[in-house]
Amino acid sequence: MNRLWLASWRAVVVLALGVAIGAAAPPAVAAQSEFPFGRELLLDAPPMKGSKRVPSLDIAENGLADIELWCNAVKGQLVVAGDTITILTGEKTERSCTPERMRGDDEVLAALTEATNWRRDGDILVLTGARTLRFRLPTN
Repeated sequence: MNRLWLASWRAVVVLALGVAIGAAAPPAVAAQSEFPFGRELLLDAPPMKGSKRVPSLDIAENGLADIELWCNAVKGQLVVAGDTITILTGEKTERSCTPERMRGDDEVLAALTEATNWRRDGDILVLTGARTLRFRLPTN
């Protein structure tokens, strides 16, 4: 009976230590999984020929977003629940640009509105749906 009590006591101590260590650990894992509201993110893609512009998301704390595309821009609203995301967008601006950039705008905008899930991969925001888009924090 004494051995059973000792084994139970050791199990309680190990469990308590595990909880204490988990509570004292830095919240790096939790921070990695948080959606990057209040941040500007750049599409992880090289600029198109003849331009330095890369699509970006500037996401406010309330989910409102300024979305800069290859040529035009659009206002949006990001709704995040768990790992699910819905991106609603308004009308594009009417800037004049090459047909290649206009097609690029349409492709990025379609991929954004079709996104259904998100995850953080370090400093990268990965949006998945019909296509996968990767956005990163700017380096400058």
